[in-house]
Amino acid sequence: MLPEARERAVLLTDVHTELHLDLTSTEDFGVEATISFRCTEPGASSFLELNGGTDVTLDGEPAAYADGRIALPDLAEHNEVRVTARMPYVTDGDGMTVTVDPADGERYVCAHTSMDITQKVIPCFDQPDIKSTFALSVTAPTHWTVLANGTLAGREGDTWTFEKTPPFSSYLFTLVGGPWVSLTWDEPYAPAPGGTLPFGWHARASQEPELRRDFDELRRITSACFQHYTTVFEPEYPYADYQQVFAPGLNWGAMEFPGCVVFRDQALTQGTPTELEREWLASTIAHEMAHMWFGDLVTMKWWEDSWLNESFADFMGYDVAGVAAGYTDAWTSAAITRKPMGYRADRRRSTHPIAEDTEKIVDVDTAFANFDMITYAKGNATLAQLGHWLGEEDFLAGVNRHLTSHAFGNADLADFLDSLDSATDLDVRSWAQAWLRTTGFDTLVVTREGDVPVLTREGSRPHRLTVSAYDDAMALVGSRDVHLGDEPVRLEEFTGRVVVPNSGDETFAVIRPDEQSWVAITAGLSSVESPLTRAMLWWTAVDLCESQVISIADLVDLADRHLRPEEHPVVFEGMMRWLVGPVSFSAPTQSMIRRYAEPAEVAGLLAVVADIARAAVDSGNPLLAPSASRTLARFGTDPAPLVELLGRDDVEQAVRWAAVHRLAELGDASHIDDEVARDRSVSGHLAELMARAAVPTPEAKAEMWERLMGGELGSHEFHAVDIGFWGWEQADLVRPYLTRYVTDGLELARRSGQGMGDVIGDAFPVLPLTVGVRRELRAAVAEALAGGEVPTVLARSWNDALDDLDRTL
Repeated sequence: MLPEARERAVLLTDVHTELHLDLTSTEDFGVEATISFRCTEPGASSFLELNGGTDVTLDGEPAAYADGRIALPDLAEHNEVRVTARMPYVTDGDGMTVTVDPADGERYVCAHTSMDITQKVIPCFDQPDIKSTFALSVTAPTHWTVLANGTLAGREGDTWTFEKTPPFSSYLFTLVGGPWVSLTWDEPYAPAPGGTLPFGWHARASQEPELRRDFDELRRITSACFQHYTTVFEPEYPYADYQQVFAPGLNWGAMEFPGCVVFRDQALTQGTPTELEREWLASTIAHEMAHMWFGDLVTMKWWEDSWLNESFADFMGYDVAGVAAGYTDAWTSAAITRKPMGYRADRRRSTHPIAEDTEKIVDVDTAFANFDMITYAKGNATLAQLGHWLGEEDFLAGVNRHLTSHAFGNADLADFLDSLDSATDLDVRSWAQAWLRTTGFDTLVVTREGDVPVLTREGSRPHRLTVSAYDDAMALVGSRDVHLGDEPVRLEEFTGRVVVPNSGDETFAVIRPDEQSWVAITAGLSSVESPLTRAMLWWTAVDLCESQVISIADLVDLADRHLRPEEHPVVFEGMMRWLVGPVSFSAPTQSMIRRYAEPAEVAGLLAVVADIARAAVDSGNPLLAPSASRTLARFGTDPAPLVELLGRDDVEQAVRWAAVHRLAELGDASHIDDEVARDRSVSGHLAELMARAAVPTPEAKAEMWERLMGGELGSHEFHAVDIGFWGWEQADLVRPYLTRYVTDGLELARRSGQGMGDVIGDAFPVLPLTVGVRRELRAAVAEALAGGEVPTVLARSWNDALDDLDRTL
């Protein structure tokens, strides 16, 4: 709780942690910890967190241990305590996560921590503003490799010893063990001893072919980002090495553990990645590396300033992927996939300022819920607008002042504003009040005074943006830089022209073109030259559909006319995702058809989507093929071509599983077993679960529901079953499970942790339903929430789902 954390942060300083972990048992693991620290008020009492321990001792005696705390009474000025315990493994990604690879039976153990999860692994002062050094040794099975925050000092027998780290917050502690395949190199870095640092990429043994296939590009991206950051940031890289691991069981997309970044292992795809998958991985590599400075070197004092970590890393991720790593469509990807999720989040009751009030983050569960698209997507877009408003030179100068002033320490919004203020004559505090301390987004409206376009703002924020003019065929005529505030801006030079505000997507605001412009846009969208502008306009069409200005049928018709000639893979795939959701291991909640179509409309709308995908495949464009071929296999309505596809040997595994999933959804589950025999990877295991959950019989649904809610599935397995269960054309079949999702999901969440609670919330049924059935679902969720006993993380997800459902209704 916040008051206790504030008190303890003042009380304890100069923390150092020595650890030995024994991972040789498959039942539980052993921890030995020696923690030294200073106390500013000798005689005071405090506590260590340790969640789930057994046989807990303190200085060789049974510890005063209850409710996840080890009491530390009557502290001296200098203190050293020794704790031993046995700790449980978990499968839900919240703690020391154990995974068995179905491809080869090998076991992997990963300390997936973050937030207040480290206390499930080691004893610690588990709050961000008490930093500790860590000196770690690990005993593990003989054939394993162990990686951790510190660089490897040596190995003797089965024990790996790591160098003492610089100080960082407890939530950043990690280690990962297993028979990893490792590809390493020495990265040039002049300040390092010897002029290089050890770098590496690591993956499960069964993923060796994929890692070797992609290693050159992974290394190139990593090196390009590292050389960029170490050039533009004044503080030196803080750690002694940089390892990156594709690890199983991670609940996040990736996690910025100092010197040992972990990525969800599905990011290392079996087949050819789609363009959005490539863009995501490049921007995520850049994002996590930015955290070595933003978040790890300088950390927020408390969770209300998590945006100082995540908004910056998200912004830097997209920017540096483009300017340094060569992924020049990174901002186009953000415009059509990332940023729109910020707008969606900002419309909900749960919206909050990017820089939230401290008093509202009362505990870590509340903070966890705020790791949302306000913090990531809107925060990213807001920092992009700040950089555009300040200018790159002043923005970077302020950032460097912040990093240098607070290195290896903690900072908050006031500290950041002080740093910016020192670098510019502009009023950054007023800007911060308008952008960081308020909720919602502005609307940029184009009207006409005669033939003269006039740009006005509905809202309260200052904006600097590009306004572009086009002829009636959507050929670019001209652009101008506009500072928009309270006063309307007349665009005399664009008289009679089609006008698109925010054509460079520089600001966080939705647009409402005038009727003349919108008619031209809908007629010539695919003719707009800039893919970034096209991406922004496609999102505008989606937003108009969500605002019920145009129908879902209108949106699909627009796609039918303008995605067929679309050759840019990011724009094509991004808009197809808005129609049907990702054809991958991702929740389909992005899908507009799922959200807004009635069951009777589904077949016709999916037929259009499949035909757009078929045309893209037939076009021979190799950049469109990976995404389009999966979409065609996943949403085809005729089983015969899907069966024929499975009879070929030249079809990539992701496409094969999409076809197997679709056939199962249509009632033919006979291909699942053959595909399992062909693909025994982790990805194959998850795809199998999706396909089995899609089988449209009462018996199959009952069996998979018991597995879903039984509490034995890992978080990734739960997610896979959830994706398959709510089949596209299965509204009547799954109707009895809509209310059971509420009752059974709530019961499971009450006995699970944050990560699983979040996954249960993501499983909210989003599929084409009649208005009456949607209202039944809404009533059941509202009743459960009114009962007041829904865990914080799940309650946040369900309230958001109700807001989205209300927009549909």
